[in-house]
Amino acid sequence: MTVSDEELARAKHISVEQVVRLREVRGATNETLDGLSEASVHYALRRLEYPDMPTARGMFRMEQERGDDGRVPAHALGSALEQLWASLAVARPAPVTAGVPTSRADARGRAGPSPTAGMSLAAWEWLGPGNIGGRTRGIVIDPDDPERMWAASAGGGVWHTEDGGGEWQPVDDFLGNLACACIAMDPARPATLYVGTGEGFSNGDALRGNGLFATTDTVTWTPLPATRTPDFAFVSRIAVSSTGEVLLVATNSGVFRCADPGRATWTPVLTGLPVADVKFDPADDARAVAGSMRDGEAWFSRDGGLTWVAAGRGPWSGRVELAYAAADSDVVYASVEMTNGEIWRSTDGGETYEPRKTLDPEGRAAAYLAEQGWYDNVLWAGDPTDADLLLAGGVDLWRSTDGGDRLAEISTWWDRGSVHADQHAVVSHPGYDGVTNRTVFFGNDGGVFKAADLAQVGTEAQPPFVHGWTELVNNYGATQFYAGAGSTTTGKIIGGAQDNGTLCFDPARGTEDWREIFGGDGGWCAADPGDEKVFYGEYVFLNIHRNTDGGTTDDTRGDRYISGQFLNPVTGEWDWKPVPFRIPDAKNRQALFIAPFVLDPNNPERLLAGGRSLWVTDDAKKRNTTTSGPSWRSVKPSAGSPISALAVAPGDSDVIWAGHTDGLVFRTTEGTAATPAWDRVGVTGTRRLEPRRYCTSLTAHPDDTDIVYAAFGGYETGNLWVTRDGGVEWTDLSATLPAVPVRALVLHPRRPRLLYCGTEVGLFASEDEGATWSPTNEGPTNCSVDDLFWMDETLVCVTHGRGMFRIDLSGVP
Repeated sequence: MTVSDEELARAKHISVEQVVRLREVRGATNETLDGLSEASVHYALRRLEYPDMPTARGMFRMEQERGDDGRVPAHALGSALEQLWASLAVARPAPVTAGVPTSRADARGRAGPSPTAGMSLAAWEWLGPGNIGGRTRGIVIDPDDPERMWAASAGGGVWHTEDGGGEWQPVDDFLGNLACACIAMDPARPATLYVGTGEGFSNGDALRGNGLFATTDTVTWTPLPATRTPDFAFVSRIAVSSTGEVLLVATNSGVFRCADPGRATWTPVLTGLPVADVKFDPADDARAVAGSMRDGEAWFSRDGGLTWVAAGRGPWSGRVELAYAAADSDVVYASVEMTNGEIWRSTDGGETYEPRKTLDPEGRAAAYLAEQGWYDNVLWAGDPTDADLLLAGGVDLWRSTDGGDRLAEISTWWDRGSVHADQHAVVSHPGYDGVTNRTVFFGNDGGVFKAADLAQVGTEAQPPFVHGWTELVNNYGATQFYAGAGSTTTGKIIGGAQDNGTLCFDPARGTEDWREIFGGDGGWCAADPGDEKVFYGEYVFLNIHRNTDGGTTDDTRGDRYISGQFLNPVTGEWDWKPVPFRIPDAKNRQALFIAPFVLDPNNPERLLAGGRSLWVTDDAKKRNTTTSGPSWRSVKPSAGSPISALAVAPGDSDVIWAGHTDGLVFRTTEGTAATPAWDRVGVTGTRRLEPRRYCTSLTAHPDDTDIVYAAFGGYETGNLWVTRDGGVEWTDLSATLPAVPVRALVLHPRRPRLLYCGTEVGLFASEDEGATWSPTNEGPTNCSVDDLFWMDETLVCVTHGRGMFRIDLSGVP
């Protein structure tokens, strides 16, 4: 059924211009958009106001890693882990510190196989999400036992399944870098796997890598020392020759080649530009192709990757992904970013390319990459019987049966029965023959999915395209959370996740049934301690939303925003309420991508939100309409850089602390006044607050308003400090912590001498108020711990790559 722009505009009460923008930016057809509810169309329009979200995520995360000089040292994460392991070799910590088990890793950082990632350990309990997953950049399958698969997650390391995705487990809790961007199997020796770390695709939360890791038995993973150089900080693709002798690796520094069995010697063979993709001809190890990351370049090699020649092609731009046709390796396809995506084809093995029509079924340009082909761009031509059968992935997946002239959607990003949005990997079943076996696997921002029959999947007459898809996320716990909060009354927990929205865990439903209560990117969270039905979350740039049904339902209309934005019922467009019913810094995008807000622990009606200024509302639960709602006022003027951390003293709402991205920390003792006076702290005493980098966290002592802990980003020492006199004198508590960003800190609610610290390399605990620290990585492992919060005396650990964990510490004497 053909739906014109005008018809769709009338049906959804939007403009023709908005129809065109939705089609281009969401990588969809009019028919797909027609299947959306009107409320969901308007929610999609809301997201159009925030283009290049992956870029914004990346910049946000990068700011937290910079040192005082504004730089992130090469291989800083790996160096920090080595520092940690070296300290463990010198002095083994006690088995338990502050009630939590101490790290099992030895001096090399190895703990032996940990098939449940600490998920079934006696002390730690993994909460999931077991049904959400996370960004997956690569998949490999054992050709001798196709039930055995490995997946590379962007923040949670490599995962493995023995039953075709029925249940996943991490391969190594102490892998030296969990930011895995690609994975490859040696075709001649399937027990040999390689994983590349560090995402080079310019996405916002991309983490730096630490070169390549390898295993020859699928169990024991070790780093390849020769790749621990700045050239291998971002490894995008690994190609292994059919004999397993030669490796080609695409990095942000170019292509590197290794023919050394020990993988000790690497030669730069294509330099000058960042490279996104490199592949061997599956039928001839002498032939290979490569595509650039951002510059619209493609190359070919005829000597096994030793030398490279620029391919003949049209005026290309952006990222270039390539695929050999399994039916005829003279046919090579290119998916070229070019704003919305174009398919080109070579018939001479990648030496020259000609454009295909790249049209949707109605003859319009198929915008399959949706203006973000630099982030999600994948191509597959793996059918051995048909060189014209092609899959292209951007936001959704598209299939072509005529070599890229016409493409049709086979997945629908807005329907839960289909495949998650943002495609990164497509892999054939080892037995795929195009006739009796047409099974293909997919990696995307939601994890791993399967189409049991590529010819039949997504063949509905109209969207949503849900037929034939199987979600294989089961316990694939790679969700990247930023923050969380919980209700001690119901046990429900919410968390803000990268590209997976604000999610809710209900203990009655368990780890396999987390549900989304708000879409997009989630962020900071809060739970009303006196009202089990009220939760707060945020969309990007301080757009705070309120849930009043205990995390039961999803917000599809976007009418839960209490920071000022609303859907205008007259114009059908998003608009802003008048002052004082809006946060100006949210409207003007003056807040951080993930901006801090906190609920006053002494007054659940009082919410504080950090942008350039500090904003407060004293009626956070006021009825929300299109013209009114909670009223906001500024209680702290701009100090230049955005606010990045907030704390209100328990027991005294007048004492407020605010930290900024440039390291400045301020305090007021009259926070409930109309215009509080603020003092910058840490600049007058004999022991000053030294860091001039991102303040990641502020933690107020539960019993003493003069004590606060300040945490900072950067791969430097001195990232955790305490003051005991209201901010005059400061003490550095990081002497026994690794030189990594410290992201969160909490005190035991009954024994405040016990401290728990979340860092870029896991959780640490102290029994002496922070004078010494012991690693406690059994549960969260060495994944980034972005947030910590209490539910009575149970500590909940929020990770950026391994979901959430909790541990009952009520038994601490």
